[in-house]
Order: sequence, then C-alpha cells, then structure tokens
Amino acid sequence: MNFNIPLLKTIRILLFPVSLVYVLVVWLRNKLYDKGILKSASFNLPLICVGNIAVGGTGKSPMVEYLAKFLRNDFQVATLSRGYKRKTKGYALANASTTALDIGDEPMQFHLKFPDVAVAVGEERIVAIPQLLHDKPNTDLIILDDAFQHRAVKAGFNIVLTDCSNLYTRDWYLPSGDLRDVKSSVQRADVIVVTKCPADLSVEKKNEIIKELAPTKDQKIFFSTIRYGSLYHITEKTPFVLNDETEALLVTGIANPKPLKKLLAEQTKSYTEQAYNDHYIFTIDDLKDIQKKFAALNADHKIILTTEKDAVRLAKFDDQLKSLPFYVIPIEMQFLFNEGNDFNNLIITFIRANKKSDER
Repeated sequence: MNFNIPLLKTIRILLFPVSLVYVLVVWLRNKLYDKGILKSASFNLPLICVGNIAVGGTGKSPMVEYLAKFLRNDFQVATLSRGYKRKTKGYALANASTTALDIGDEPMQFHLKFPDVAVAVGEERIVAIPQLLHDKPNTDLIILDDAFQHRAVKAGFNIVLTDCSNLYTRDWYLPSGDLRDVKSSVQRADVIVVTKCPADLSVEKKNEIIKELAPTKDQKIFFSTIRYGSLYHITEKTPFVLNDETEALLVTGIANPKPLKKLLAEQTKSYTEQAYNDHYIFTIDDLKDIQKKFAALNADHKIILTTEKDAVRLAKFDDQLKSLPFYVIPIEMQFLFNEGNDFNNLIITFIRANKKSDER
C-alpha cells in the first residue's frame, strides 16, 4: 500500500476490521458468479475488458487508447465506459456536440483522439451494450473500460493492469488498502500488464515480478512504461519543448501524477504543483486561482502544464485559456522487452476467433 500522508495511514490502519467485512462480501459475490447463481451475460461479438482490482490510476486509459489506435484501422471499434463524474445518467453515445460533462473526462478524451471510434457510456453495461449495438450495428468489437469487477457482463478477453510501484500482491482491501476485488480474481484474466515500469526495467526485476505475481499456466504477463509526447497548447495546439530553463505550474486532477512530476523534475528548472482530486470538475474560480498562482511565479520562462484528461475538463474555458501559455502533455503506453507484437497477436487472434456472426 502507498500511504503519502501520515494521518491517512493511521486512519486506514484503524479501518482494518472494515476491510475484513468488505473482502468477505466481495469474495461471496464472486463465488455466486463462479457457481452460476448470479448470471453473467454474453454477447455475440468480441468484448475486450480493460480493468484492475485496485482503485486509483493503473493506466487503464492509456491501455484503452493503445487498443483503439491499434485496432481501428482494421475493425469497427467501440469503447464503453461508466462515465465517471459526468453530469448525466444512463446510456449516452458521443457525438459532435458532446462535452466531458455529458460522458466524463476519459471517454471524452477517447472521443477527441479517435473520432472514428464509437464512444459510449452507461453505468449498467448489460443494458448499454445492446443500445450501443443498435446505434452502431456495424461494430466489430467493444472495449470495456474499467469493467473487470463488473461481472454482469462476461468479456471474452480480460486484461488486468497493476502498477509496478504498487503491485496488487502487496496491497490490501478497501478501505484500509486500495484493492476493490479479491486477489484471486486475477486468475480470470487472460493477460496481466505491469504498468508504469521504469523504462530501463531489468530482466532480473522482470523475472522477480513474474515470480511474485505467480500467473496461471494460461496467463501471459507483459510490462509497459509511460511515454510522454510533445507538448501542445490547450486551445491553439501550437507545440512547446520543455528545457532546463522552463518553470512550470503543474495542474492535475488525476489519481497518480507521480510519473509526470518525475519527468518535470528531470527536464525543467523547477515546477510547482496545483493538485486537485481525480476527475475534478474545474470551476471558473479554480481557473482564477490557477492564474493567480501562475502570475506569482517569479520566472522568465514559465508555463502552465496539464494532462490530456484534465484538458478536456478545462476546455469549457476556451476564451480565457487562449491568452495563457497553457500546455497539454500527452502520454501513451509502450511495451517493454520488445513484446508489443506478442501482445498485439494475442488480441488479433482473440478477435478473429470470436468475430460476430451474421445473426445477433
């Protein structure tokens, strides 16, 4: 478990008995599904689930984007997310007038990056999938975002992610830890991806992690790292290159900004952080506060920097942002040890073996 605040650590330790009750309830629910007492629905097309068994940022969005980018040229791809922190309810399909308030920040990010991919949201996936297929009948496959623990729908291919710096094997259950599902659930996964690894992860460390995760004989384990792209202005899209004279005000509302802070520590003169809760909905007062903090920075070469996920929640302030040196840094997932093609082949093999039939 990662505890960043001493008081939080104390509180979470005190909540240990609650965790025992929580894990018992989750274990029982899984058993009911395993025994067939609770039913999982299947659909007549490939469903690829991207998920984890912990709360917080393990890199689900970069994985969904990796899959969408990789598959969209050969297949009609759709994504289905819950739409966390949106202001709407029920099923919704992204269109030209959609905003992050309608579908949530991560689905909006998918929609902006991949306009040829159908992006839908719905709390109840078992209801949303038929609606999505009705709206997009030519869909070849659906990527289920953050759906591993939602067993009402049975995915054909399950990808479970775990953060290299906080492997699920070293964690404990909510609320004293970060796990929201029992560790044994990982045995249902087809693939485990260890995310946010150092780019120079050694083979020795890789083998140590594989031994610790102890995959089943049918499971594959892959390792990935975060690769940052070129900065671009939040409204004008003009590029910017970080250098050792840059001083940045980092504005984030994400679960785990540590890798980004590490990058700034390495590539800029200095940075100041303005952190908000994950999926935070920015207000005009927040923007004014950001502007004040930026104005207070005593530096000749200063910028404001944010993530792509935060940028879609700031887009509503387009007029105010145009005059600011406000930049976005994109990220993408990259497989280590030259194993990206092996992962891709597993996905393609699954899709071709499970193509939808003419009748649904």
